Amino acid sequence: MSDDGSPAEGINAEGIDAAVDAWWERALRGKPALDRIMYSASEAANHSRLWHALGAAQAAARRDPRAATELSAALFAEAVIVNGIVKTIFGRRRPAFAGDRPHALRQPLTSSFPSGHASAAMVAAAMLSRRSRWAPAYFALAGVVALSRIHVRLHHASDVAAGIGVGAVLGAVARRVWR
Repeated sequence: MSDDGSPAEGINAEGIDAAVDAWWERALRGKPALDRIMYSASEAANHSRLWHALGAAQAAARRDPRAATELSAALFAEAVIVNGIVKTIFGRRRPAFAGDRPHALRQPLTSSFPSGHASAAMVAAAMLSRRSRWAPAYFALAGVVALSRIHVRLHHASDVAAGIGVGAVLGAVARRVWR
């Protein structure tokens, strides 16, 4: 682990993160409609509220609460693993940002690596997509939530990439546990 807590020795993750952030600043930030979408997605996914709501809606539509219960259990396990264990190990600082965050977005207190929003999004998409014709929409929404964390400057690109990877693995495990 490097001095700033970044996880990759020998790989210049900081340089990649800086390049992605510079491109994001030039190409995507400051566009009112996109800003609103990204800030809203990021906020809606705080504490996995978005995913629990979608799980409840799916359970109501199917008249079967089991899938929502399994989703909640998988998200709880993901939070314990990512937010309770992995983030504590790495302790990476979040991207520097001077000024007030637009749209009253909350500033997390946990470590930046990996992105918990990204990992939870992948776990949720994996669980929600089971036996669903909406699977592509769940994964697309998970992608928006994950990328929103770069957009709102709460995570480095490498945090999000790691969160997607961890979430994909945890989602696959959860699907095997709850077939």
